[in-house]
Amino acid sequence: MWISGRARQNARVIEARSQEITEPTLVDLGAGKGTPGTCLVWQLATPLLAISSSIVGGGIGPVSWVINLTVDADYSRTDPVEHLGEVSDRLGLIGRGVGLMTAVDVASWTTVISDGATASATVGVRRPVWAADRERPIVPVGTQPGTINLVASVPARLSHAALVNAVATMTEAKVQAFLDHQIPGTGTASDAVCVLCAATGDVEPFGGPRSTWGGRLAVATYEAVAAGISRRRE
Repeated sequence: MWISGRARQNARVIEARSQEITEPTLVDLGAGKGTPGTCLVWQLATPLLAISSSIVGGGIGPVSWVINLTVDADYSRTDPVEHLGEVSDRLGLIGRGVGLMTAVDVASWTTVISDGATASATVGVRRPVWAADRERPIVPVGTQPGTINLVASVPARLSHAALVNAVATMTEAKVQAFLDHQIPGTGTASDAVCVLCAATGDVEPFGGPRSTWGGRLAVATYEAVAAGISRRRE
Protein backbone atom coordinates (compact mmCIF):
# COMPACT_ATOMS: atom_id res chain seq x y z
CA MET A 1 0.00 0.00 0.00
CA TRP A 2 1.36 3.44 -0.83
CA ILE A 3 0.17 6.83 0.31
CA SER A 4 1.15 9.92 -1.64
CA GLY A 5 2.21 13.05 0.19
CA ARG A 6 -0.36 15.81 0.53
CA ALA A 7 -0.23 19.31 1.88
CA ARG A 8 -1.64 20.27 5.26
CA GLN A 9 -1.29 24.03 5.12
CA ASN A 10 -0.26 26.07 8.15
CA ALA A 11 -0.19 23.11 10.51
CA ARG A 12 1.29 24.26 13.81
CA VAL A 13 0.37 21.58 16.32
CA ILE A 14 2.00 18.18 16.01
CA GLU A 15 0.36 15.32 17.83
CA ALA A 16 2.44 12.46 19.22
CA ARG A 17 2.16 9.23 17.26
CA SER A 18 2.30 5.62 18.29
CA GLN A 19 5.12 3.23 17.49
CA GLU A 20 3.12 2.19 14.43
CA ILE A 21 4.59 4.98 12.31
CA THR A 22 2.84 5.58 9.01
CA GLU A 23 2.80 9.13 7.72
CA PRO A 24 4.64 12.24 8.84
CA THR A 25 2.95 15.60 9.42
CA LEU A 26 3.58 18.35 6.87
CA VAL A 27 4.25 21.65 8.62
CA ASP A 28 4.45 25.12 7.08
CA LEU A 29 7.03 27.01 9.12
CA GLY A 30 6.92 30.10 6.93
CA ALA A 31 9.77 31.13 4.66
CA GLY A 32 13.11 31.90 6.28
CA LYS A 33 16.77 32.28 5.39
CA GLY A 34 17.62 29.38 3.11
CA THR A 35 14.23 27.66 3.35
CA PRO A 36 10.76 28.03 1.84
CA GLY A 37 9.34 26.73 5.14
CA THR A 38 8.09 23.24 4.26
CA CYS A 39 8.98 20.48 6.73
CA LEU A 40 7.96 16.87 7.38
CA VAL A 41 7.81 15.94 11.05
CA TRP A 42 7.62 12.59 12.81
CA GLN A 43 7.00 13.10 16.54
CA LEU A 44 7.11 9.86 18.50
CA ALA A 45 4.89 9.00 21.44
CA THR A 46 7.85 7.22 23.07
CA PRO A 47 11.52 7.24 22.02
CA LEU A 48 12.51 4.68 19.40
CA LEU A 49 15.90 3.28 18.52
CA ALA A 50 17.28 4.78 15.32
CA ILE A 51 20.18 4.49 12.93
CA SER A 52 20.80 7.44 10.65
CA SER A 53 23.38 8.92 8.31
CA SER A 54 22.08 12.44 8.97
CA ILE A 55 24.19 15.38 10.11
CA VAL A 56 21.87 15.79 13.11
CA GLY A 57 21.16 12.65 15.13
CA GLY A 58 23.45 10.48 13.05
CA GLY A 59 24.68 7.11 14.29
CA ILE A 60 22.70 4.72 16.51
CA GLY A 61 20.69 5.77 19.54
CA PRO A 62 17.23 6.64 20.89
CA VAL A 63 15.32 9.47 19.21
CA SER A 64 12.04 11.25 19.93
CA TRP A 65 11.52 12.95 16.58
CA VAL A 66 12.59 13.16 12.94
CA ILE A 67 12.37 16.16 10.61
CA ASN A 68 12.93 16.42 6.85
CA LEU A 69 13.31 20.08 5.86
CA THR A 70 13.02 21.62 2.41
CA VAL A 71 15.85 24.07 1.70
CA ASP A 72 16.39 26.41 -1.23
CA ALA A 73 18.05 24.95 -4.33
CA ASP A 74 20.90 27.43 -3.84
CA TYR A 75 21.10 26.83 -0.07
CA SER A 76 24.23 28.56 1.17
CA ARG A 77 24.05 28.49 4.97
CA THR A 78 27.21 27.04 6.49
CA ASP A 79 25.59 26.07 9.79
CA PRO A 80 23.14 23.24 8.95
CA VAL A 81 23.38 21.74 12.44
CA GLU A 82 22.42 25.05 14.04
CA HIS A 83 19.77 25.60 11.39
CA LEU A 84 18.09 22.27 12.09
CA GLY A 85 18.33 23.04 15.80
CA GLU A 86 16.46 26.30 15.21
CA VAL A 87 13.75 24.42 13.31
CA SER A 88 13.34 21.77 16.02
CA ASP A 89 13.09 24.52 18.64
CA ARG A 90 10.39 26.31 16.64
CA LEU A 91 8.47 23.05 16.42
CA GLY A 92 8.76 22.50 20.18
CA LEU A 93 10.56 19.19 19.73
CA ILE A 94 12.28 17.87 22.86
CA GLY A 95 15.11 15.40 23.27
CA ARG A 96 17.40 13.80 20.72
CA GLY A 97 16.17 13.65 17.15
CA VAL A 98 17.18 13.23 13.53
CA GLY A 99 17.35 16.16 11.11
CA LEU A 100 17.42 15.81 7.31
CA MET A 101 17.55 18.43 4.55
CA THR A 102 16.69 18.37 0.84
CA ALA A 103 16.13 20.79 -2.02
CA VAL A 104 13.13 18.66 -3.00
CA ASP A 105 9.74 19.99 -1.92
CA VAL A 106 8.96 17.54 0.88
CA ALA A 107 5.23 18.06 0.32
CA SER A 108 5.61 15.51 -2.49
CA TRP A 109 6.65 12.68 -0.21
CA THR A 110 5.51 9.08 -0.65
CA THR A 111 4.88 6.59 2.15
CA VAL A 112 4.72 2.86 1.47
CA ILE A 113 3.73 0.18 4.01
CA SER A 114 4.79 -3.42 3.43
CA ASP A 115 3.53 -5.92 6.02
CA GLY A 116 4.20 -3.54 8.92
CA ALA A 117 7.44 -2.03 7.59
CA THR A 118 7.09 1.60 6.53
CA ALA A 119 9.26 3.71 4.23
CA SER A 120 8.72 7.39 3.47
CA ALA A 121 10.74 8.96 0.66
CA THR A 122 11.35 12.40 -0.73
CA VAL A 123 12.92 11.86 -4.13
CA GLY A 124 15.07 14.08 -6.32
CA VAL A 125 17.22 12.52 -9.05
CA ARG A 126 18.59 15.49 -10.99
CA ARG A 127 22.21 14.73 -10.10
CA PRO A 128 22.73 10.96 -9.86
CA VAL A 129 26.21 9.54 -9.25
CA TRP A 130 27.88 6.15 -9.50
CA ALA A 131 29.21 5.34 -6.05
CA ALA A 132 32.34 3.49 -7.21
CA ASP A 133 33.39 5.74 -10.12
CA ARG A 134 34.84 9.04 -8.98
CA GLU A 135 35.83 10.04 -12.50
CA ARG A 136 32.38 9.63 -14.01
CA PRO A 137 30.81 13.07 -14.64
CA ILE A 138 27.54 13.96 -12.94
CA VAL A 139 24.77 13.69 -15.50
CA PRO A 140 21.75 15.98 -14.99
CA VAL A 141 18.40 14.23 -15.40
CA GLY A 142 15.50 16.59 -16.05
CA THR A 143 15.33 19.82 -14.09
CA GLN A 144 14.45 18.65 -10.59
CA PRO A 145 16.82 18.96 -7.62
CA GLY A 146 18.69 15.94 -6.31
CA THR A 147 18.67 14.09 -2.96
CA ILE A 148 16.73 11.07 -1.78
CA ASN A 149 15.87 11.10 1.91
CA LEU A 150 14.45 7.89 3.37
CA VAL A 151 12.78 7.52 6.77
CA ALA A 152 11.74 3.97 7.57
CA SER A 153 10.38 2.11 10.57
CA VAL A 154 9.56 -1.37 11.83
CA PRO A 155 7.56 -2.24 14.96
CA ALA A 156 10.14 -4.86 16.05
CA ARG A 157 13.37 -4.37 18.02
CA LEU A 158 16.39 -4.75 15.75
CA SER A 159 19.91 -5.37 16.99
CA HIS A 160 22.56 -2.79 16.13
CA ALA A 161 23.95 -5.16 13.52
CA ALA A 162 20.48 -5.65 12.04
CA LEU A 163 20.02 -1.87 11.83
CA VAL A 164 23.27 -1.55 9.88
CA ASN A 165 22.15 -4.39 7.64
CA ALA A 166 18.75 -2.73 7.15
CA VAL A 167 20.44 0.43 5.87
CA ALA A 168 22.40 -1.67 3.36
CA THR A 169 19.24 -3.51 2.32
CA MET A 170 17.32 -0.27 1.78
CA THR A 171 20.21 1.12 -0.26
CA GLU A 172 20.16 -1.97 -2.46
CA ALA A 173 16.41 -1.51 -2.97
CA LYS A 174 16.93 2.15 -3.90
CA VAL A 175 19.55 1.15 -6.47
CA GLN A 176 17.16 -1.48 -7.84
CA ALA A 177 14.54 1.25 -8.35
CA PHE A 178 17.16 3.39 -10.12
CA LEU A 179 18.06 0.56 -12.46
CA ASP A 180 14.44 -0.32 -13.24
CA HIS A 181 13.74 3.33 -14.10
CA GLN A 182 16.91 3.82 -16.16
CA ILE A 183 18.45 6.39 -13.82
CA PRO A 184 22.21 6.48 -14.59
CA GLY A 185 23.60 6.08 -11.10
CA THR A 186 23.32 4.37 -7.72
CA GLY A 187 21.95 7.39 -5.87
CA THR A 188 22.84 11.04 -5.37
CA ALA A 189 25.82 12.42 -3.50
CA SER A 190 23.59 13.80 -0.72
CA ASP A 191 21.21 10.91 -0.04
CA ALA A 192 20.39 10.21 3.62
CA VAL A 193 18.60 7.44 5.49
CA CYS A 194 17.02 6.90 8.89
CA VAL A 195 15.63 3.61 10.20
CA LEU A 196 13.54 3.50 13.38
CA CYS A 197 12.66 0.42 15.40
CA ALA A 198 11.14 -0.45 18.75
CA ALA A 199 13.40 0.26 21.72
CA THR A 200 12.26 -2.81 23.68
CA GLY A 201 11.17 -6.36 23.03
CA ASP A 202 12.75 -9.50 21.64
CA VAL A 203 15.73 -8.59 19.47
CA GLU A 204 15.67 -9.45 15.77
CA PRO A 205 19.28 -10.21 14.77
CA PHE A 206 18.97 -9.83 10.99
CA GLY A 207 18.15 -6.99 8.58
CA GLY A 208 19.20 -8.43 5.22
CA PRO A 209 16.93 -8.75 2.18
CA ARG A 210 15.84 -12.28 3.08
CA SER A 211 15.16 -11.54 6.72
CA THR A 212 11.61 -10.81 7.87
CA TRP A 213 11.95 -7.07 8.44
CA GLY A 214 14.79 -6.43 6.01
CA GLY A 215 12.77 -7.93 3.17
CA ARG A 216 9.73 -5.84 4.07
CA LEU A 217 11.81 -2.68 4.31
CA ALA A 218 13.29 -3.46 0.89
CA VAL A 219 9.85 -3.71 -0.73
CA ALA A 220 8.61 -0.53 0.96
CA THR A 221 11.77 1.36 -0.01
CA TYR A 222 11.72 0.19 -3.62
CA GLU A 223 8.10 1.18 -4.10
CA ALA A 224 8.51 4.55 -2.36
CA VAL A 225 11.56 5.48 -4.44
CA ALA A 226 10.01 4.19 -7.66
CA ALA A 227 6.85 6.21 -7.03
CA GLY A 228 8.96 9.30 -6.35
CA ILE A 229 10.90 8.85 -9.59
CA SER A 230 7.65 8.46 -11.54
CA ARG A 231 6.22 11.59 -9.94
CA ARG A 232 9.31 13.61 -10.91
CA ARG A 233 9.01 12.48 -14.50
CA GLU A 234 5.37 13.43 -14.62
